[in-house]
Amino acid sequence: MEHWSVEDYKNFSNGVKKKSKYHANKVSIDGHTFDSQKEADYYCELKLRLQAKEINGFCLQPTFILAPSLKYKADFIVFHKDASTEVIDVKGFKTKEYIAKKKVFEDKFNLKITEIE
Repeated sequence: MEHWSVEDYKNFSNGVKKKSKYHANKVSIDGHTFDSQKEADYYCELKLRLQAKEINGFCLQPTFILAPSLKYKADFIVFHKDASTEVIDVKGFKTKEYIAKKKVFEDKFNLKITEIE
């Protein structure tokens, strides 16, 4: 059996990039860090739609209180020209936790979450 010193382990682990649980790579654009390339691409699409005046605006990662100790953080909320709002979640994988929070959110706020897959 081989034993490593702390120094050996540090040397081994340096430069080794830890894979995310769902194989998504974090991406930074405009000082914002996104959980995936897909989410970053959607952000760029929203910026273009805003420039083209197709939408009134959008927010990144709005947080909704579902219960005293339960929160849901969407990826985006989009403000449309017709004064409607759309809650967006860019999904690569739907966890059980997300599915449960989605149901509570939709029931509580009477709004549908638009999933971008």
